[in-house]
Amino acid sequence: MTTLRPDHLPAPPQAPTLPPAAPAAGHARPNRPLAHRVWRGRPEDPRWVRPAFLATLLVIALAYLWNLSASGYANSFYSAAVQAGSRSWKAFFFGSLDAANAITVDKPPAALWPMALSVRVFGLGSWAILAPQVLMGVATAGVLYAAVRRRFSAAAGLIAMVVFALTPVAALMFRFNNPDALLALLMTVTVYCVLRAMENGRTRWLVWAGGAVGFAFLSKTLQAFLILPPLAVLYAVFAPVPVRRRLGQLGLSALAMVVAGGWWVAIVELRPASSRPYIGGSQHNSFLELTFGYNGLGRINGDETGSVGGGGGGAGGQWGETGIGRMVNSEIGGQISWLLPAALILLVAGVWLTWRAKHSDTARAAFLAWGASLLMTALVFSFMAGIFHQYYTVALAPYLAALVGMGTTVLWEERSRWWARGALGVTVVVTALWSYVLLGRTPDYLPWLRWAVLIAGAVGAVGLLFATRLGRRPALVAVGVSLVALLAGPTAYTLSTLNTGHQGSIVTAGPSGASSMGGPGGGGRGGPGGMGGGMRPPGMARQQGGPMGQPPTGGQGGRSPGRPGQGGIQGNGQQPGAAPGTAPDGMGEGGTPGGGGMGGLLNGSSVSTAAEKLLEKNAGDYTWVAAAIGSQNAASYQLATGYPVMAIGGFNGSDPSPTLSQFKKYVEDGRIHYFVAGGTGGTGGGGGNSGTSSQISSWVEENFKEVTVGSATFYDLTRPKSGA
Repeated sequence: MTTLRPDHLPAPPQAPTLPPAAPAAGHARPNRPLAHRVWRGRPEDPRWVRPAFLATLLVIALAYLWNLSASGYANSFYSAAVQAGSRSWKAFFFGSLDAANAITVDKPPAALWPMALSVRVFGLGSWAILAPQVLMGVATAGVLYAAVRRRFSAAAGLIAMVVFALTPVAALMFRFNNPDALLALLMTVTVYCVLRAMENGRTRWLVWAGGAVGFAFLSKTLQAFLILPPLAVLYAVFAPVPVRRRLGQLGLSALAMVVAGGWWVAIVELRPASSRPYIGGSQHNSFLELTFGYNGLGRINGDETGSVGGGGGGAGGQWGETGIGRMVNSEIGGQISWLLPAALILLVAGVWLTWRAKHSDTARAAFLAWGASLLMTALVFSFMAGIFHQYYTVALAPYLAALVGMGTTVLWEERSRWWARGALGVTVVVTALWSYVLLGRTPDYLPWLRWAVLIAGAVGAVGLLFATRLGRRPALVAVGVSLVALLAGPTAYTLSTLNTGHQGSIVTAGPSGASSMGGPGGGGRGGPGGMGGGMRPPGMARQQGGPMGQPPTGGQGGRSPGRPGQGGIQGNGQQPGAAPGTAPDGMGEGGTPGGGGMGGLLNGSSVSTAAEKLLEKNAGDYTWVAAAIGSQNAASYQLATGYPVMAIGGFNGSDPSPTLSQFKKYVEDGRIHYFVAGGTGGTGGGGGNSGTSSQISSWVEENFKEVTVGSATFYDLTRPKSGA
């Protein structure tokens, strides 16, 4: 049995050294075909390793692609921006919500780019939007395996992949169109690159790590920087190069980060405001303000100008109770914390086991890198008083999975030591007990499973304690039972997540009731689980047009940037699975503008066929076929018709864009056809300029004729009231 004691942990594999001259005939290294190298992997690996890795990747891909279209447009806020980016390169670059470039989303655009390119190629549809997210999940699993496998066994890498894929919140967010998927992938790449740099002190890997963080900044701004402090300290203390060189390398990495993330920021800030869209989420049309305010320090202290309100400190607020127990409470626990106790136990055991290794030992560096990233991110999430959603915790999934994979295999290799067997047994028992608690929070969902997990955990722990006295087969049975105890709970929640569609701004993994927090208006769950917030969002919009990616033929060729071509999954403007001609639950024939809680803030409205036809008539003659208060409300009409819809006030309806005078000018120039009644109405808090939206709404209602379609109300901005 090969052990992994600190004084002789296996060194990372080294690249073969090529001889200075070609070897003599008959001694040349065989040049294996590429397919053989891909299938076989490392020559020193057992034959099962690479096929097992590829098979695991395939299973993850197929599982995450399962039932993918059930989520429809998922978060219509980002789907509308993706649609706009697929029609306009300017909207693509800035992350505009509409192809006419009125306002951007409240994030940088990097996470939108893969989806927009996919829609540009394949046409607008659920698969075209969400499949790139699935591929990011598969890529994250692959990078995670590569990072763990370089220093530990193949089994460690495979366990890390499985744990990651079976984390409920990962199964949710790598099938959803929020920026968190790309962020989690790039954070995993960052840790991988830092660990590569720790092997031999090569500068290029640290530069690549800086570049990954910089690009992650363009996905979700300052959240990308959460793991920077521990990783920088780790390299500064333990890198296998002189201290002076370490500091110089960290400086180059910081420079790479600034370049990778700063080029886009510089272009946006230096470009005249009149030649670009308004920066959504800011109060003064500034991306830097958005970065350090609404999306930055405001998330920490709760002072988010233009937001719907922050947390309430330890007492709990709109976004849940803060404090050290946040990651395991009833709001968050079922999303991420199934193996969190195990990861912490294994982190301590792994650091203890490797602590007396040499200064630059990469096994210890791996435990410290993944563990510090987990702890830093979890602590920030636990105490941030501003906007916080359960799905943010997907960022923890790769760190947690790596620790479980590394820790379990290292302790198993050291099972000849009583304390290693004891640590494994304690890990299994604690995890089984915690799974019992989490499953008890959804008592109607597989009520027998919590008891099965508890029994399996007890049996597996006893078997691990006596593993050295058992034969090979009983010991392997104990390992299998322990893995069942570890993974049964998160697997059940993950399967529930995969089998359910999710739509809206606030979504949660697991069965109904798995999380008690939904923010204002509830969560966003479609399909069998039902919708939070009182309604179900629209599914796939009715597609019209010519060949894939091309605008429809005919038309009047006005100023509209066009509509999506035919492609992807075609729907009918209704919830997936709804009968033709029906509206979602409780909805009238025309749909309800601003439905989905808080007047459309958390989810868009249902758009009827009659409303689509109204907006599509002579749509090419206008820059925007309609204007609506709030981005979710506008996104629903834009996705349904394929034409740009102006989002007044941005996501919350609280951004001062456009001003009343600007809106009047657009109307005077004949650039907007309809105004959609309802919407968020400027619900933003924190001193936001929420009056702009209500001013525009009042002016429209006083001066233009009302058009009613079913239960939806519009104002025709080309038909003023008499005497107006």
